[in-house]
Amino acid sequence: MKAFSSSNPCLPKTHFLKVPTFHPFLRFHTNGAKRPHTLSFTISCKMKNKGKSVSQKIVLSEASPPPLTEDDDVPEIIKKKGGPFWVAKILRRKTLQILSNLPLAIGEMFAVASLMALGTIIDQGEAPDFYFQKYPEDHPVFGFFTWRWVLTLGFDHMFSSPIFLGVLALLGASLMACTYTTQLPLIKVSRRWSFLHSAEAIRKQEFSESLPRASIQDVGTILMGAGYEVFLKGPSLYAFKGLAGRLAPVGVHIAMILIMAGATLSAAGSFRGSVTVPQGLNFVVGDVLAPSGFLSSPTEAFNTEIHVNKFYMDYYESGEVSQFHTDLSLRNMDGEEVMRKTISVNDPLRYGGITIYQTDWSISALQILKDNEGPYNLAMAPLQINGDKKLFGTFLPVGDINSPDVKGISMLARDLQSIVLYDKEGKLAGVRRPNSKLPINIDGSEIVIVDAIGSSGLDLKTDPGVPVVYAGFGALMITTCISYLSHSQIWALQDGTAVFIGGKTNRAKIEFPEEMNRLLDKVPEIVESTLSKQADSISG
Repeated sequence: MKAFSSSNPCLPKTHFLKVPTFHPFLRFHTNGAKRPHTLSFTISCKMKNKGKSVSQKIVLSEASPPPLTEDDDVPEIIKKKGGPFWVAKILRRKTLQILSNLPLAIGEMFAVASLMALGTIIDQGEAPDFYFQKYPEDHPVFGFFTWRWVLTLGFDHMFSSPIFLGVLALLGASLMACTYTTQLPLIKVSRRWSFLHSAEAIRKQEFSESLPRASIQDVGTILMGAGYEVFLKGPSLYAFKGLAGRLAPVGVHIAMILIMAGATLSAAGSFRGSVTVPQGLNFVVGDVLAPSGFLSSPTEAFNTEIHVNKFYMDYYESGEVSQFHTDLSLRNMDGEEVMRKTISVNDPLRYGGITIYQTDWSISALQILKDNEGPYNLAMAPLQINGDKKLFGTFLPVGDINSPDVKGISMLARDLQSIVLYDKEGKLAGVRRPNSKLPINIDGSEIVIVDAIGSSGLDLKTDPGVPVVYAGFGALMITTCISYLSHSQIWALQDGTAVFIGGKTNRAKIEFPEEMNRLLDKVPEIVESTLSKQADSISG
Protein backbone atom coordinates (compact mmCIF):
# COMPACT_ATOMS: atom_id res chain seq x y z
CA MET A 1 0.00 0.00 0.00
CA LYS A 2 1.13 3.50 -0.75
CA ALA A 3 -0.04 6.67 0.98
CA PHE A 4 -0.69 9.96 -0.86
CA SER A 5 -1.89 13.35 0.34
CA SER A 6 -5.08 15.11 -0.70
CA SER A 7 -4.98 18.58 -2.24
CA ASN A 8 -8.46 19.34 -1.04
CA PRO A 9 -8.29 22.35 1.30
CA CYS A 10 -11.22 21.01 3.28
CA LEU A 11 -9.04 18.07 4.35
CA PRO A 12 -5.66 19.66 5.14
CA LYS A 13 -4.18 16.77 7.04
CA THR A 14 -6.01 13.86 5.56
CA HIS A 15 -4.06 11.02 4.02
CA PHE A 16 -5.62 8.45 1.72
CA LEU A 17 -4.24 4.97 1.39
CA LYS A 18 -3.84 3.83 -2.19
CA VAL A 19 -5.01 0.23 -2.27
CA PRO A 20 -5.57 -2.11 -5.16
CA THR A 21 -9.09 -2.06 -6.50
CA PHE A 22 -10.89 -4.69 -8.47
CA HIS A 23 -13.45 -4.68 -11.23
CA PRO A 24 -16.88 -5.43 -9.68
CA PHE A 25 -17.77 -7.96 -12.35
CA LEU A 26 -14.66 -10.17 -11.92
CA ARG A 27 -14.77 -13.40 -9.94
CA PHE A 28 -11.83 -14.61 -7.87
CA HIS A 29 -10.98 -18.25 -7.40
CA THR A 30 -8.64 -19.88 -4.86
CA ASN A 31 -7.73 -23.57 -5.41
CA GLY A 32 -10.83 -23.96 -7.52
CA ALA A 33 -13.15 -22.67 -4.74
CA LYS A 34 -15.08 -19.42 -4.81
CA ARG A 35 -14.26 -17.06 -1.94
CA PRO A 36 -15.53 -13.51 -1.42
CA HIS A 37 -12.73 -10.93 -1.20
CA THR A 38 -12.87 -8.50 1.74
CA LEU A 39 -11.51 -4.97 1.27
CA SER A 40 -10.78 -2.81 4.32
CA PHE A 41 -8.83 0.43 4.72
CA THR A 42 -8.37 3.19 7.30
CA ILE A 43 -8.66 6.95 6.85
CA SER A 44 -7.10 9.22 9.49
CA CYS A 45 -7.59 12.98 9.50
CA LYS A 46 -7.30 15.96 11.82
CA MET A 47 -10.17 18.47 11.81
CA LYS A 48 -10.31 21.88 13.39
CA ASN A 49 -13.42 22.70 15.39
CA LYS A 50 -13.85 25.97 17.25
CA GLY A 51 -10.13 26.56 17.44
CA LYS A 52 -9.33 23.07 18.78
CA SER A 53 -7.54 20.37 16.86
CA VAL A 54 -9.52 17.16 16.92
CA SER A 55 -8.13 13.89 15.65
CA GLN A 56 -10.63 11.37 14.42
CA LYS A 57 -10.16 7.95 13.01
CA ILE A 58 -12.60 6.69 10.41
CA VAL A 59 -12.66 3.03 9.62
CA LEU A 60 -14.54 1.69 6.60
CA SER A 61 -14.94 -1.99 6.12
CA GLU A 62 -16.92 -3.49 3.25
CA ALA A 63 -17.25 -7.03 2.05
CA SER A 64 -17.28 -7.60 -1.68
CA PRO A 65 -20.65 -8.33 -3.16
CA PRO A 66 -21.60 -11.91 -3.89
CA PRO A 67 -20.70 -13.25 -7.34
CA LEU A 68 -22.95 -11.99 -10.10
CA THR A 69 -25.22 -14.31 -12.02
CA GLU A 70 -27.11 -13.96 -15.29
CA ASP A 71 -30.18 -12.75 -13.42
CA ASP A 72 -28.46 -9.70 -11.88
CA ASP A 73 -29.47 -6.16 -12.89
CA VAL A 74 -26.28 -4.95 -14.55
CA PRO A 75 -26.00 -7.76 -17.07
CA GLU A 76 -29.69 -7.17 -17.89
CA ILE A 77 -28.90 -3.53 -18.70
CA ILE A 78 -26.01 -4.63 -20.86
CA LYS A 79 -28.23 -7.12 -22.64
CA LYS A 80 -30.84 -4.43 -23.24
CA LYS A 81 -28.28 -2.38 -25.16
CA GLY A 82 -28.28 -5.02 -27.83
CA GLY A 83 -32.07 -5.29 -27.98
CA PRO A 84 -34.31 -4.27 -30.88
CA PHE A 85 -35.17 -0.86 -29.39
CA TRP A 86 -31.51 -0.04 -28.90
CA VAL A 87 -30.70 -1.08 -32.48
CA ALA A 88 -33.64 0.97 -33.81
CA LYS A 89 -32.40 4.02 -31.91
CA ILE A 90 -28.91 3.66 -33.35
CA LEU A 91 -30.27 3.20 -36.87
CA ARG A 92 -32.51 6.26 -36.48
CA ARG A 93 -29.57 8.37 -35.34
CA LYS A 94 -27.35 7.18 -38.18
CA THR A 95 -30.11 7.72 -40.74
CA LEU A 96 -30.73 11.28 -39.57
CA GLN A 97 -27.00 11.95 -39.62
CA ILE A 98 -26.70 10.75 -43.22
CA LEU A 99 -29.83 12.50 -44.51
CA SER A 100 -28.95 15.84 -42.90
CA ASN A 101 -25.55 15.87 -44.63
CA LEU A 102 -25.24 19.11 -46.63
CA PRO A 103 -23.22 17.70 -49.58
CA LEU A 104 -25.85 14.98 -49.98
CA ALA A 105 -28.67 17.55 -50.07
CA ILE A 106 -26.79 19.64 -52.65
CA GLY A 107 -26.26 16.54 -54.77
CA GLU A 108 -29.96 15.72 -54.57
CA MET A 109 -30.88 19.23 -55.71
CA PHE A 110 -28.52 18.94 -58.68
CA ALA A 111 -30.05 15.55 -59.53
CA VAL A 112 -33.57 16.99 -59.47
CA ALA A 113 -32.50 19.95 -61.62
CA SER A 114 -30.76 17.63 -64.11
CA LEU A 115 -33.79 15.37 -64.44
CA MET A 116 -36.07 18.37 -64.93
CA ALA A 117 -33.79 19.71 -67.66
CA LEU A 118 -33.76 16.29 -69.31
CA GLY A 119 -37.56 16.23 -69.13
CA THR A 120 -37.73 19.49 -71.07
CA ILE A 121 -35.36 18.19 -73.77
CA ILE A 122 -37.08 14.82 -74.30
CA ASP A 123 -40.60 15.08 -75.71
CA GLN A 124 -43.07 13.90 -73.10
CA GLY A 125 -46.10 11.67 -73.51
CA GLU A 126 -45.45 10.56 -77.10
CA ALA A 127 -46.16 7.12 -78.54
CA PRO A 128 -43.31 4.55 -78.51
CA ASP A 129 -42.92 4.82 -82.30
CA PHE A 130 -41.95 8.46 -81.86
CA TYR A 131 -38.98 7.50 -79.65
CA PHE A 132 -38.05 4.61 -81.96
CA GLN A 133 -37.54 7.12 -84.75
CA LYS A 134 -36.01 9.96 -82.77
CA TYR A 135 -33.58 7.86 -80.70
CA PRO A 136 -32.74 4.88 -82.95
CA GLU A 137 -30.27 2.21 -81.92
CA ASP A 138 -28.21 2.54 -85.08
CA HIS A 139 -27.59 6.27 -84.44
CA PRO A 140 -27.54 6.72 -80.61
CA VAL A 141 -27.31 10.21 -79.14
CA PHE A 142 -23.87 10.83 -77.56
CA GLY A 143 -22.94 7.35 -78.70
CA PHE A 144 -25.11 5.48 -76.19
CA PHE A 145 -28.51 7.14 -75.60
CA THR A 146 -31.30 5.31 -77.45
CA TRP A 147 -35.02 4.75 -77.11
CA ARG A 148 -34.34 1.95 -74.64
CA TRP A 149 -33.09 4.48 -72.08
CA VAL A 150 -36.17 6.63 -72.59
CA LEU A 151 -38.77 3.88 -72.27
CA THR A 152 -36.99 1.73 -69.67
CA LEU A 153 -36.28 4.58 -67.23
CA GLY A 154 -39.62 6.29 -67.85
CA PHE A 155 -38.12 9.44 -69.36
CA ASP A 156 -41.12 9.66 -71.71
CA HIS A 157 -43.11 10.71 -68.63
CA MET A 158 -40.24 12.15 -66.60
CA PHE A 159 -42.17 13.99 -63.91
CA SER A 160 -44.11 10.90 -62.85
CA SER A 161 -41.28 8.41 -63.35
CA PRO A 162 -40.05 6.41 -60.32
CA ILE A 163 -36.55 7.88 -60.64
CA PHE A 164 -37.71 11.49 -60.50
CA LEU A 165 -40.21 10.88 -57.69
CA GLY A 166 -37.60 8.88 -55.75
CA VAL A 167 -35.00 11.65 -55.91
CA LEU A 168 -37.68 14.17 -54.97
CA ALA A 169 -38.67 12.07 -51.94
CA LEU A 170 -35.01 11.73 -50.91
CA LEU A 171 -34.56 15.51 -51.08
CA GLY A 172 -37.68 15.99 -48.97
CA ALA A 173 -36.34 13.51 -46.40
CA SER A 174 -33.05 15.43 -46.26
CA LEU A 175 -34.89 18.71 -45.66
CA MET A 176 -36.93 17.17 -42.85
CA ALA A 177 -33.83 15.61 -41.27
CA CYS A 178 -31.97 18.94 -41.42
CA THR A 179 -34.94 20.70 -39.84
CA TYR A 180 -35.15 18.13 -37.04
CA THR A 181 -31.44 17.88 -36.26
CA THR A 182 -30.29 21.48 -36.86
CA GLN A 183 -33.01 24.12 -37.13
CA LEU A 184 -35.33 23.03 -34.31
CA PRO A 185 -32.50 22.76 -31.73
CA LEU A 186 -31.31 26.25 -32.74
CA ILE A 187 -34.81 27.60 -32.14
CA LYS A 188 -34.96 25.98 -28.71
CA VAL A 189 -31.61 27.49 -27.76
CA SER A 190 -32.63 30.91 -29.10
CA ARG A 191 -35.77 30.99 -26.98
CA ARG A 192 -33.94 30.36 -23.70
CA TRP A 193 -33.22 33.20 -21.32
CA SER A 194 -29.47 32.79 -20.99
CA PHE A 195 -27.87 35.15 -18.51
CA LEU A 196 -24.11 35.72 -18.30
CA HIS A 197 -22.79 36.29 -14.79
CA SER A 198 -19.20 37.35 -15.46
CA ALA A 199 -17.68 40.33 -17.21
CA GLU A 200 -15.13 38.03 -18.86
CA ALA A 201 -17.86 36.05 -20.64
CA ILE A 202 -19.45 39.27 -21.89
CA ARG A 203 -16.12 40.55 -23.26
CA LYS A 204 -15.85 37.40 -25.42
CA GLN A 205 -18.91 38.37 -27.48
CA GLU A 206 -18.67 39.79 -31.02
CA PHE A 207 -19.41 43.25 -29.63
CA SER A 208 -18.52 44.34 -26.11
CA GLU A 209 -18.45 47.66 -24.30
CA SER A 210 -18.45 48.96 -20.74
CA LEU A 211 -20.19 51.95 -19.22
CA PRO A 212 -18.35 53.14 -16.08
CA ARG A 213 -21.29 55.04 -14.59
CA ALA A 214 -24.60 53.55 -15.74
CA SER A 215 -27.64 51.65 -14.54
CA ILE A 216 -28.60 48.30 -16.00
CA GLN A 217 -32.28 49.31 -15.69
CA ASP A 218 -31.62 52.26 -17.99
CA VAL A 219 -29.91 49.94 -20.47
CA GLY A 220 -32.98 47.67 -20.41
CA THR A 221 -35.30 50.62 -21.02
CA ILE A 222 -33.24 51.79 -24.02
CA LEU A 223 -33.22 48.25 -25.48
CA MET A 224 -36.98 47.87 -25.05
CA GLY A 225 -37.46 51.11 -26.97
CA ALA A 226 -35.39 49.63 -29.81
CA GLY A 227 -37.67 46.60 -30.09
CA TYR A 228 -35.77 44.14 -27.92
CA GLU A 229 -37.35 41.64 -25.54
CA VAL A 230 -35.61 42.37 -22.23
CA PHE A 231 -35.23 40.11 -19.17
CA LEU A 232 -33.63 41.16 -15.86
CA LYS A 233 -32.41 38.85 -13.12
CA GLY A 234 -30.58 40.59 -10.31
CA PRO A 235 -27.53 42.35 -11.80
CA SER A 236 -27.81 40.43 -15.10
CA LEU A 237 -29.71 41.37 -18.25
CA TYR A 238 -30.55 39.39 -21.37
CA ALA A 239 -32.27 40.84 -24.45
CA PHE A 240 -33.01 39.62 -27.96
CA LYS A 241 -34.95 40.55 -31.08
CA GLY A 242 -35.54 39.05 -34.51
CA LEU A 243 -36.45 35.56 -33.31
CA ALA A 244 -38.53 35.24 -36.48
CA GLY A 245 -35.26 35.19 -38.40
CA ARG A 246 -34.42 31.97 -36.58
CA LEU A 247 -37.84 30.49 -37.33
CA ALA A 248 -37.71 31.41 -41.03
CA PRO A 249 -35.30 28.63 -42.16
CA VAL A 250 -37.76 26.06 -40.81
CA GLY A 251 -40.49 27.79 -42.81
CA VAL A 252 -38.30 27.71 -45.92
CA HIS A 253 -37.80 23.97 -45.53
CA ILE A 254 -41.53 23.39 -45.00
CA ALA A 255 -42.33 25.52 -48.06
CA MET A 256 -39.92 23.52 -50.22
CA ILE A 257 -41.44 20.27 -48.97
CA LEU A 258 -44.90 21.62 -49.84
CA ILE A 259 -43.75 22.49 -53.36
CA MET A 260 -42.27 19.02 -53.88
CA ALA A 261 -45.35 17.33 -52.41
CA GLY A 262 -47.60 19.37 -54.68
CA ALA A 263 -45.47 18.58 -57.72
CA THR A 264 -45.59 14.89 -56.87
CA LEU A 265 -49.35 15.03 -56.44
CA SER A 266 -49.68 16.81 -59.79
CA ALA A 267 -47.49 14.30 -61.58
CA ALA A 268 -48.99 11.15 -60.08
CA GLY A 269 -52.55 12.18 -59.21
CA SER A 270 -53.91 14.23 -62.10
CA PHE A 271 -56.01 13.57 -65.23
CA ARG A 272 -55.43 15.08 -68.67
CA GLY A 273 -57.14 14.94 -72.04
CA SER A 274 -57.76 16.84 -75.28
CA VAL A 275 -60.78 16.93 -77.58
CA THR A 276 -61.91 18.80 -80.69
CA VAL A 277 -65.68 19.24 -80.70
CA PRO A 278 -67.75 20.72 -83.58
CA GLN A 279 -70.28 23.39 -82.76
CA GLY A 280 -73.57 21.87 -81.62
CA LEU A 281 -72.17 18.57 -80.31
CA ASN A 282 -71.32 17.42 -76.79
CA PHE A 283 -69.10 14.99 -74.87
CA VAL A 284 -68.73 13.49 -71.38
CA VAL A 285 -65.76 14.60 -69.29
CA GLY A 286 -64.84 11.10 -68.13
CA ASP A 287 -64.56 9.92 -71.77
CA VAL A 288 -61.82 12.46 -72.46
CA LEU A 289 -59.70 12.46 -69.30
CA ALA A 290 -56.99 9.83 -68.79
CA PRO A 291 -55.06 9.25 -65.53
CA SER A 292 -51.44 10.34 -65.35
CA GLY A 293 -50.28 8.31 -62.34
CA PHE A 294 -51.02 5.82 -59.60
CA LEU A 295 -52.60 8.47 -57.34
CA SER A 296 -55.23 9.52 -59.92
CA SER A 297 -58.77 9.09 -58.66
CA PRO A 298 -61.92 10.15 -60.59
CA THR A 299 -64.58 12.33 -58.99
CA GLU A 300 -68.31 12.83 -59.41
CA ALA A 301 -67.63 15.70 -61.82
CA PHE A 302 -66.36 13.18 -64.39
CA ASN A 303 -69.99 12.37 -65.20
CA THR A 304 -70.64 15.93 -66.38
CA GLU A 305 -71.73 16.40 -70.00
CA ILE A 306 -70.36 19.41 -71.89
CA HIS A 307 -72.26 20.89 -74.82
CA VAL A 308 -70.66 23.29 -77.34
CA ASN A 309 -73.34 25.90 -77.92
CA LYS A 310 -71.33 28.13 -80.22
CA PHE A 311 -67.82 28.65 -81.53
CA TYR A 312 -66.66 31.96 -83.05
CA MET A 313 -63.49 33.96 -83.67
CA ASP A 314 -62.25 37.54 -83.53
CA TYR A 315 -59.97 39.00 -86.22
CA TYR A 316 -57.39 41.72 -86.64
CA GLU A 317 -57.87 44.38 -89.28
CA SER A 318 -55.42 42.43 -91.45
CA GLY A 319 -57.78 39.46 -91.38
CA GLU A 320 -55.63 37.28 -89.08
CA VAL A 321 -57.27 35.42 -86.19
CA SER A 322 -56.79 37.30 -82.91
CA GLN A 323 -58.92 35.29 -80.48
CA PHE A 324 -61.41 32.43 -80.49
CA HIS A 325 -64.26 31.70 -78.10
CA THR A 326 -66.46 28.76 -77.16
CA ASP A 327 -69.82 29.00 -75.41
CA LEU A 328 -70.07 25.90 -73.18
CA SER A 329 -72.92 24.44 -71.15
CA LEU A 330 -72.29 21.92 -68.37
CA ARG A 331 -75.06 19.45 -67.60
CA ASN A 332 -75.43 16.87 -64.86
CA MET A 333 -76.58 13.29 -65.31
CA ASP A 334 -80.23 14.44 -65.20
CA GLY A 335 -79.64 16.82 -68.13
CA GLU A 336 -79.90 19.96 -66.03
CA GLU A 337 -77.56 22.83 -66.85
CA VAL A 338 -75.32 23.42 -63.83
CA MET A 339 -73.00 26.01 -65.38
CA ARG A 340 -72.54 28.02 -68.57
CA LYS A 341 -69.59 30.13 -69.64
CA THR A 342 -67.91 31.43 -72.78
CA ILE A 343 -64.23 30.57 -72.60
CA SER A 344 -61.29 31.85 -74.63
CA VAL A 345 -57.52 31.63 -74.63
CA ASN A 346 -56.25 32.48 -71.10
CA ASP A 347 -59.82 32.48 -69.75
CA PRO A 348 -60.62 28.85 -68.81
CA LEU A 349 -63.65 27.30 -67.15
CA ARG A 350 -63.31 25.63 -63.75
CA TYR A 351 -65.86 23.25 -62.30
CA GLY A 352 -65.58 20.49 -59.68
CA GLY A 353 -61.77 20.49 -59.77
CA ILE A 354 -61.77 20.25 -63.60
CA THR A 355 -60.25 23.03 -65.69
CA ILE A 356 -61.21 23.43 -69.37
CA TYR A 357 -58.84 25.48 -71.55
CA GLN A 358 -59.42 26.93 -75.01
CA THR A 359 -56.31 25.83 -76.93
CA ASP A 360 -57.09 25.28 -80.60
CA TRP A 361 -59.65 25.50 -83.37
CA SER A 362 -60.50 24.01 -86.76
CA ILE A 363 -63.26 23.98 -89.38
CA SER A 364 -65.27 20.80 -89.25
CA ALA A 365 -67.76 21.27 -92.12
CA LEU A 366 -69.23 23.56 -94.77
CA GLN A 367 -73.01 23.80 -95.05
CA ILE A 368 -74.09 24.49 -98.64
CA LEU A 369 -77.10 24.55 -100.97
CA LYS A 370 -76.71 23.01 -104.42
CA ASP A 371 -79.26 24.05 -107.02
CA ASN A 372 -81.58 25.12 -104.17
CA GLU A 373 -81.38 21.64 -102.61
CA GLY A 374 -80.01 20.83 -99.20
CA PRO A 375 -78.49 22.00 -97.00
CA TYR A 376 -75.60 19.54 -97.33
CA ASN A 377 -72.76 19.26 -94.83
CA LEU A 378 -69.35 18.78 -96.48
CA ALA A 379 -66.62 17.64 -94.08
CA MET A 380 -63.54 19.87 -94.07
CA ALA A 381 -60.09 18.31 -93.78
CA PRO A 382 -56.87 20.05 -92.69
CA LEU A 383 -54.32 20.43 -95.48
CA GLN A 384 -50.57 20.38 -94.97
CA ILE A 385 -48.87 23.64 -95.95
CA ASN A 386 -45.57 25.28 -95.10
CA GLY A 387 -45.39 27.38 -91.96
CA ASP A 388 -47.92 27.61 -89.16
CA LYS A 389 -50.82 28.81 -91.29
CA LYS A 390 -53.97 26.72 -91.25
CA LEU A 391 -55.79 25.65 -94.38
CA PHE A 392 -58.89 23.46 -94.67
CA GLY A 393 -60.48 21.99 -97.77
CA THR A 394 -63.42 19.97 -99.07
CA PHE A 395 -64.64 18.58 -102.42
CA LEU A 396 -68.05 18.50 -104.13
CA PRO A 397 -68.17 15.89 -106.92
CA VAL A 398 -69.69 16.90 -110.26
CA GLY A 399 -70.96 14.30 -112.71
CA ASP A 400 -70.58 10.54 -112.23
CA ILE A 401 -69.24 9.97 -108.73
CA ASN A 402 -68.41 6.35 -109.62
CA SER A 403 -66.04 7.38 -112.39
CA PRO A 404 -62.34 6.59 -111.72
CA ASP A 405 -61.36 10.16 -112.71
CA VAL A 406 -64.19 11.95 -110.98
CA LYS A 407 -63.92 15.72 -110.90
CA GLY A 408 -65.70 18.37 -108.90
CA ILE A 409 -65.69 21.72 -107.15
CA SER A 410 -62.95 22.39 -104.58
CA MET A 411 -63.52 24.69 -101.61
CA LEU A 412 -60.74 26.06 -99.43
CA ALA A 413 -60.82 28.15 -96.24
CA ARG A 414 -58.21 29.65 -93.92
CA ASP A 415 -60.78 30.70 -91.32
CA LEU A 416 -64.50 31.21 -90.90
CA GLN A 417 -64.60 34.53 -92.80
CA SER A 418 -64.49 33.47 -96.45
CA ILE A 419 -64.51 30.41 -98.73
CA VAL A 420 -62.50 30.20 -101.97
CA LEU A 421 -64.08 28.05 -104.70
CA TYR A 422 -62.40 26.37 -107.72
CA ASP A 423 -64.05 24.65 -110.69
CA LYS A 424 -63.35 21.09 -111.80
CA GLU A 425 -60.40 22.27 -113.89
CA GLY A 426 -58.78 23.87 -110.84
CA LYS A 427 -59.47 27.44 -111.96
CA LEU A 428 -60.56 30.10 -109.44
CA ALA A 429 -64.32 30.50 -109.59
CA GLY A 430 -64.83 33.04 -106.83
CA VAL A 431 -64.94 33.86 -103.12
CA ARG A 432 -68.01 33.80 -100.93
CA ARG A 433 -68.65 34.62 -97.28
CA PRO A 434 -70.71 32.22 -95.14
CA ASN A 435 -74.28 33.44 -94.50
CA SER A 436 -74.06 35.93 -97.38
CA LYS A 437 -76.68 33.93 -99.33
CA LEU A 438 -74.96 35.04 -102.53
CA PRO A 439 -74.98 32.15 -105.07
CA ILE A 440 -72.15 31.29 -107.44
CA ASN A 441 -72.43 29.24 -110.66
CA ILE A 442 -69.67 26.68 -111.17
CA ASP A 443 -69.69 23.99 -113.87
CA GLY A 444 -73.42 24.32 -114.32
CA SER A 445 -74.27 24.14 -110.61
CA GLU A 446 -75.51 26.94 -108.38
CA ILE A 447 -73.71 26.89 -105.03
CA VAL A 448 -74.67 28.87 -101.91
CA ILE A 449 -72.40 28.83 -98.84
CA VAL A 450 -74.85 28.68 -95.94
CA ASP A 451 -72.41 28.39 -93.03
CA ALA A 452 -68.91 27.36 -91.99
CA ILE A 453 -69.10 25.17 -88.87
CA GLY A 454 -66.10 25.58 -86.57
CA SER A 455 -64.70 23.10 -84.08
CA SER A 456 -63.35 24.04 -80.67
CA GLY A 457 -60.07 22.51 -79.47
CA LEU A 458 -60.26 22.00 -75.70
CA ASP A 459 -57.75 20.77 -73.14
CA LEU A 460 -59.13 19.32 -69.91
CA LYS A 461 -57.22 18.52 -66.77
CA THR A 462 -57.55 17.96 -63.05
CA ASP A 463 -54.53 18.89 -60.96
CA PRO A 464 -54.95 18.45 -57.19
CA GLY A 465 -51.38 19.57 -56.58
CA VAL A 466 -51.83 23.13 -57.84
CA PRO A 467 -53.16 24.59 -54.54
CA VAL A 468 -50.35 22.88 -52.64
CA VAL A 469 -47.68 24.21 -55.02
CA TYR A 470 -49.13 27.74 -54.88
CA ALA A 471 -49.21 27.61 -51.08
CA GLY A 472 -45.62 26.36 -51.03
CA PHE A 473 -44.35 29.13 -53.31
CA GLY A 474 -46.23 31.76 -51.31
CA ALA A 475 -44.76 30.47 -48.06
CA LEU A 476 -41.31 30.28 -49.67
CA MET A 477 -41.37 33.94 -50.69
CA ILE A 478 -42.56 35.08 -47.26
CA THR A 479 -40.17 32.94 -45.22
CA THR A 480 -37.24 33.83 -47.49
CA CYS A 481 -37.83 37.52 -46.79
CA ILE A 482 -38.22 36.86 -43.05
CA SER A 483 -34.98 34.85 -42.98
CA TYR A 484 -33.07 38.06 -43.74
CA LEU A 485 -34.11 39.46 -40.35
CA SER A 486 -31.18 39.48 -37.93
CA HIS A 487 -31.47 37.55 -34.67
CA SER A 488 -29.57 39.75 -32.20
CA GLN A 489 -28.73 38.87 -28.57
CA ILE A 490 -27.43 41.23 -25.90
CA TRP A 491 -26.09 40.51 -22.41
CA ALA A 492 -25.33 43.04 -19.68
CA LEU A 493 -23.98 42.83 -16.13
CA GLN A 494 -24.03 45.46 -13.38
CA ASP A 495 -20.69 45.30 -11.54
CA GLY A 496 -20.65 48.06 -8.94
CA THR A 497 -20.95 51.34 -10.75
CA ALA A 498 -20.08 49.87 -14.16
CA VAL A 499 -22.23 48.04 -16.67
CA PHE A 500 -20.59 45.54 -19.03
CA ILE A 501 -22.48 45.01 -22.26
CA GLY A 502 -21.89 42.47 -25.02
CA GLY A 503 -23.85 41.06 -27.93
CA LYS A 504 -23.88 39.12 -31.18
CA THR A 505 -26.04 38.65 -34.25
CA ASN A 506 -26.33 36.04 -36.98
CA ARG A 507 -26.64 38.64 -39.77
CA ALA A 508 -25.88 42.33 -40.28
CA LYS A 509 -22.39 41.95 -38.83
CA ILE A 510 -21.45 45.49 -39.82
CA GLU A 511 -24.68 47.23 -38.84
CA PHE A 512 -24.95 45.57 -35.41
CA PRO A 513 -21.98 47.40 -33.76
CA GLU A 514 -23.25 50.68 -35.20
CA GLU A 515 -26.71 50.04 -33.75
CA MET A 516 -25.22 49.14 -30.36
CA ASN A 517 -23.13 52.30 -30.25
CA ARG A 518 -26.19 54.42 -31.06
CA LEU A 519 -28.17 52.75 -28.28
CA LEU A 520 -25.39 53.03 -25.71
CA ASP A 521 -25.00 56.72 -26.47
CA LYS A 522 -28.55 57.15 -25.20
CA VAL A 523 -27.82 55.56 -21.81
CA PRO A 524 -27.61 58.37 -19.21
CA GLU A 525 -24.59 58.71 -16.95
CA ILE A 526 -25.46 58.23 -13.27
CA VAL A 527 -24.09 60.49 -10.51
CA GLU A 528 -22.61 59.03 -7.32
CA SER A 529 -25.70 59.37 -5.11
CA THR A 530 -27.90 57.69 -7.63
CA LEU A 531 -25.40 54.86 -8.08
CA SER A 532 -25.44 54.07 -4.36
CA LYS A 533 -29.23 53.87 -4.38
CA GLN A 534 -29.09 51.66 -7.45
CA ALA A 535 -26.59 49.33 -5.80
CA ASP A 536 -28.79 49.10 -2.70
CA SER A 537 -31.83 48.21 -4.79
CA ILE A 538 -29.91 45.45 -6.64
CA SER A 539 -28.46 43.97 -3.45
CA GLY A 540 -31.87 44.16 -1.80
